[in-house]
Order: sequence, then structure tokens, then C-alpha cells
Amino acid sequence: MIDYFALALGHGLMAIALLRLVLREDCDADPLIETLKADIAADRMATSTAGRNAARRARTQEAENEDESDPRAQVAKR
Repeated sequence: MIDYFALALGHGLMAIALLRLVLREDCDADPLIETLKADIAADRMATSTAGRNAARRARTQEAENEDESDPRAQVAKR
């Protein structure tokens, strides 16, 4: 004879585990895909002259922002 309670308990716990896995937010987003999309967009921008110039300006601006936030760089400028 099959013990229906044991069968229902096992299947019920598996259903709960499956439901918890399906409802997790981190299972829906893959950070590697987002990185690849950003790399593709950067490569696409780098193929044109205007895109290369914009990327160069952005890098320069980021470097200036880092220098402004770094207290050691501010002391070195004085």
C-alpha cells in the first residue's frame, strides 16, 4: 500500500521549493548579459568618429571627477 500522506508531503515540499525558486528576483537577471550588452554598445559607439570622441570625453570627465573626490590628489595639486 502507498502511504498517501508521505506521497503528498514529498510532492508538496517539492512544489513549495519550485515556487520559491520561480519567484526569486535574482534568477531572472543575469549580470553577465548586462555586461555583454554594455560592451556591445560601447563597441558600436567606438566604430564611428563621433562615438570615439564621445567615449574619450567621457573617460576624461570620469578621470577629472575621480581627481576631485580624491583628497590626496587635491593636496598634490596645491
